[in-house]
Amino acid sequence: MQADQSEVLDFFRRHPPFSNLPDKVLGDVANNIEVAYYRAKSDILPLGQDNHQWYVIRSGAVEVFRRDGKLYNRLKAGEFFGEQSLMLNRPVRFPVTALEDTLVYLISKETFNYLFDNFEHFADFVEVEDQTRLRQSMVKWEDDNTLLTAKVATLITALPVTVFSSTTVHQAAIRMTEENLSSLLIIRSEQDQIEHEDPVIGIITDLDIREHMVAQGLSSDIPVADIMTSELIYVQSHQFVFEAMMLMLKHNVQHLPVLKKKVPIGLISHLDILRYESQNSLFVVKSIYSAQSVDELAVLTQGVQGCFTRMVHQDANSQMIGSAMAVVGRSFKQRLCELGEMHLGPPPVPYCFLALGSMARGEQLIVTDQDNALILDNNFDPKLHDEYFRGLAAFVSDGLARCGYSYCTGNIMASNIQWRQPLAVWQQYFSQWIEQPSAESLLHSAIFFDLEGVWGQIHWAEQLNVFIRQKAQKNPRFLACMARNALLRTPPLGFFKDFVMETDGRQTNSINMKRRGTAPIADLVRLHALAVGSSARNTFDRLEDIIEAGILPPGRGLDLRDALEFIAMVRIRDQAVDIELKREPDNNIEPENLSDFERKNLKEAFQILSSAQRFMKFRYQLGRVN
Repeated sequence: MQADQSEVLDFFRRHPPFSNLPDKVLGDVANNIEVAYYRAKSDILPLGQDNHQWYVIRSGAVEVFRRDGKLYNRLKAGEFFGEQSLMLNRPVRFPVTALEDTLVYLISKETFNYLFDNFEHFADFVEVEDQTRLRQSMVKWEDDNTLLTAKVATLITALPVTVFSSTTVHQAAIRMTEENLSSLLIIRSEQDQIEHEDPVIGIITDLDIREHMVAQGLSSDIPVADIMTSELIYVQSHQFVFEAMMLMLKHNVQHLPVLKKKVPIGLISHLDILRYESQNSLFVVKSIYSAQSVDELAVLTQGVQGCFTRMVHQDANSQMIGSAMAVVGRSFKQRLCELGEMHLGPPPVPYCFLALGSMARGEQLIVTDQDNALILDNNFDPKLHDEYFRGLAAFVSDGLARCGYSYCTGNIMASNIQWRQPLAVWQQYFSQWIEQPSAESLLHSAIFFDLEGVWGQIHWAEQLNVFIRQKAQKNPRFLACMARNALLRTPPLGFFKDFVMETDGRQTNSINMKRRGTAPIADLVRLHALAVGSSARNTFDRLEDIIEAGILPPGRGLDLRDALEFIAMVRIRDQAVDIELKREPDNNIEPENLSDFERKNLKEAFQILSSAQRFMKFRYQLGRVN
């Protein structure tokens, strides 16, 4: 329905981002909006629906949810929603339901895009508001409790296959074979549906055919209604996964129709729940620890990818995803060390197996190689003991390669004798790198200054971390050299702020989001963290310490955090798409595949990185470090 223009104008003038628009523009907008009314508890924007309108709440309130059914936000009069799907040109990812009777103004996609592209303050307000909601939603995300919070709708992968009650068992069996299904929903005949509200009257499964037809010696030409299970146990789409699981256990059934109100929208089985749970990071980790061989570990690779894409679809942020993937990676290393000791026997002297780089920072993604090393007891004697540790290092590195963690092209692995040394030698390494920095040692610093013990005498790793912090913070020359080295990786922006593409190999006309985005940020944040004596390893945690230390200009730390989050999520989402399309995931993105909104914000994120690098260059000149 149409709205009264004067009423709309009065409302817009009282609420940003409209309040700063010219009167003529406001008049045009007010003259072309629609008004919609939604009753309490009714759906406004269902998950996965294409959206072509922007919603501004005139009165009432709405609730915005994540894909897994968790509450994301509550919005009231004067607030808005639907902008993310418009800006990204993608289906709805945050479904919206009316909390109470709600009246909304509907603004067309074309009008929204015109305002967004032509009025900077309008675009800034919409983007900042959207980002604020994102920050608020990232306060807590629990991957270990998703059965309690995920909705049944998340398990549905296709519409249910139905047959009429008059269909013969033979015809139903053919249909099940063609569709590769173990069950079918039985619906009333078209004539009967006119007289009854509930179209679904039963279900037929493989078990029904075996027990009620084959075992009874009945003809396959009888109608499915004769052998179907008519006392239907079903679940509503808004119920939780654990409720579906409890229903299956209570009624001893393996299939549940999923209804939305009274309409069947899916059919789930106990295997769907098992498959869903198998993509939980805790489930993957439990499976890793119970594996009895490298062969069994290698089989879990697909589960790791499923865990990764599941978190992406559940709108986890980059820190959550990186942390979960790092836990999985460390678990593989730990179990391989255990299996290695079972294969080789007990170690002749104590040792500590190290994780390096992104795994140590808790920022590992699905595309990664292995960076590892061994700290050995100071009583280590190469002639007596190295054969064992050479074998252990090879066992773990080869096992990691089979589990999806490719060999390090720079040979930063415990199988390299240089990185398989006693604790005292490691302390000498770090002393030399810090006190006599060279091109090679600075390259090593970017990897080895992020280290974590994952097996054995892990307290040795913490001793090294303390050793590194104390030495680096007191050495301005080393910090200045690290700053110069960090500037070798710059964001991909040209003179006119256009993207600069890779031009080598198969990745031509793309941007490496690790080499040109997340890695340069990790480098400069690591440098600041060393300068302020931070004990954190994760880049986001280090930023918190840096902001608290007050060494950055006001607001720059939060800008840098947001830039890292945006760049990382573009990289993560692209990898998830590759996995789902059965392509080999990588770190490269093609800007033409991004929406206008993503390109605009990616450029701004890279500009924040460029500005942060300029500040780093200024601050860590010799004589200025403090």
